[in-house]
Amino acid sequence: MKIKLLFYCCIFSLPTLLVSAQQKITTEVLVIGGGASGITAGLQSARLGARTIIVESTTWLGGMVTSAGVSAFDGNHEMPSGIWAEFRNHIYKTYGGAEKVNTGWVSNTLFEPHVGDSIFKKMAAREKFLRIKYHYEFLRVLKNKLTIIGAEFIDKETGKKLLIYAKQVIDATELGDAIASAGATYDIGMEASAETGENLNILKPNNFIQDITYTATLKDYGLGRDCTIAKPIGYDPREFDGACTNYYYDVSRIKPQVDAKKMLDYGRLPNKKYMINWPGYGNDIYLNIIALNPTEREIQLVKAKQQTLRFIYFIQHELGFKNLGLADDEYPTADRLPFIPYHRESRRVRGLVRYTLTELAKPFDKEPLYRTGIAVGDYPVDQHHRKNPDAPQHLSFYPVPSYNIPLGALIPKELNGLIAAEKCISVSNAVNGTTRLQPPVMLIGQAAGTLAALAVKENKSAKDINIRAVQQSLLNNNAYIMPYIDIKPSHNAFMAIQRIGATGILKGKGISKGWANQTWFYPDSLVDKGTLKNNMEPYIAYTNLDAKGVLTQGEAIQLIEHKATMQAIENLWKQWNWGKIEKEKMINRLQLAVLLDTFLKPFEKPIDHLGHIH
Repeated sequence: MKIKLLFYCCIFSLPTLLVSAQQKITTEVLVIGGGASGITAGLQSARLGARTIIVESTTWLGGMVTSAGVSAFDGNHEMPSGIWAEFRNHIYKTYGGAEKVNTGWVSNTLFEPHVGDSIFKKMAAREKFLRIKYHYEFLRVLKNKLTIIGAEFIDKETGKKLLIYAKQVIDATELGDAIASAGATYDIGMEASAETGENLNILKPNNFIQDITYTATLKDYGLGRDCTIAKPIGYDPREFDGACTNYYYDVSRIKPQVDAKKMLDYGRLPNKKYMINWPGYGNDIYLNIIALNPTEREIQLVKAKQQTLRFIYFIQHELGFKNLGLADDEYPTADRLPFIPYHRESRRVRGLVRYTLTELAKPFDKEPLYRTGIAVGDYPVDQHHRKNPDAPQHLSFYPVPSYNIPLGALIPKELNGLIAAEKCISVSNAVNGTTRLQPPVMLIGQAAGTLAALAVKENKSAKDINIRAVQQSLLNNNAYIMPYIDIKPSHNAFMAIQRIGATGILKGKGISKGWANQTWFYPDSLVDKGTLKNNMEPYIAYTNLDAKGVLTQGEAIQLIEHKATMQAIENLWKQWNWGKIEKEKMINRLQLAVLLDTFLKPFEKPIDHLGHIH
């Protein structure tokens, strides 16, 4: 549903700004929200030398990864990209290795939420250009015509106002509150398939969003302990009929595939804890609170908390796990529940580009958005709509490969000074079903921080920053721009293959594969000359390459000999231990990628946000 909302309360007068009770701060980059995108955006911006402030409404960092209790990474296990991989390595180190956190079957990496928060705080403390202000709630953005110049916050403890002025503002809120306050055009809910071009059979737009979840972290207090909570108001075990095979009576419901123990082991964490985030007949709930103000949201979220408490009581009372109780060493909250719920959807800004399933499923078929990639993901399109029977129930597991997210999806088309992150980027409702997961959201934040810092450094609008400069900065920080799983950042050819992949000269092969979709570069494969000739046309117009057969070393050298001496080429061969040049011998894709990247440098040709070459 297309919405254009202008918050007139954001239009402020000069006298308002001069109220003495308001503290005023100036910085270069302001990140609104310290969640999964907010902390990575702040870290990356500060690492690039921009004075950066993160403003967070809770006392924790990490958002859905920590404050919402979804402490089990979904996807990207084989793509150790950027700050997400850095954080995961800290998790490994904390617990003593990857095998120590492979405790539940929903993920390869599970951890205690408070550990994730402590790691983010340690990472932030190392950055001299980064400041974090906790317990401040966002009120509104500050605007000068169509340019966002900062934001206003309120201290949740003292009630004092805080104005922060910045050259670049990043919306890393859970629900896209800053883009709404800014008056940007955005979407909530599902678009009609005719609008997006997606083959999803959605006949008309609606405002249905995915179910949310108020997760819980349970702790095993030992056999013989009775941690059963007070019976929640309105409790009826039939609500959870079909959650597992141990309680299945209503055969009109979808038949469960797991017993109670396996249901709990789904989110088993280290140190005898359990993440309770069970879809279907568990603690998902349908609440669309996106357009509500903070007070109204809290009132509605009581329903989500009660849903989870009823499910906990069901686990304890009906299934017999009385020894499992709410962890007393996780969240510093009165009810021992997380700070925030797990929001699977947000407002989605209308950006310079809108990323749909058409581009995600077949990236090399139409507009070459893949050339502008800044974050990667491999999770399937996973939609939670079981608790809203009016919503379409057929949207999960649309066949997709692993993918990259275009830079233009982070840039609102109508405004300057504002960059979108978290789940409020410019994607379709369906695409949000995969880009919403923790690793992509963290990588989106890293890209947003990179873009903001470069915009500050060059004193330009984000939309005018060279896309290749953003991508190269990400590569310099071990982040993927292309979703190739067979060449890791530790490989000497990683950057060359990522760059050549992003030009489209050598394309990968995408595979739809369950919970971990893939795209392969196939570095050892040979090069079809007809395909290569077609892909190189935007970069080199004078090739006399025969279009038949596979490419030889001699033919590859002919492509770049106007850019390099034979001595330089021979030195490259020697540097890579490829043996002696044999002109009649076939060249593989890795060798060609390195050769083209070193001498032809096609990645340096500017592109626009649609991926077209200038």
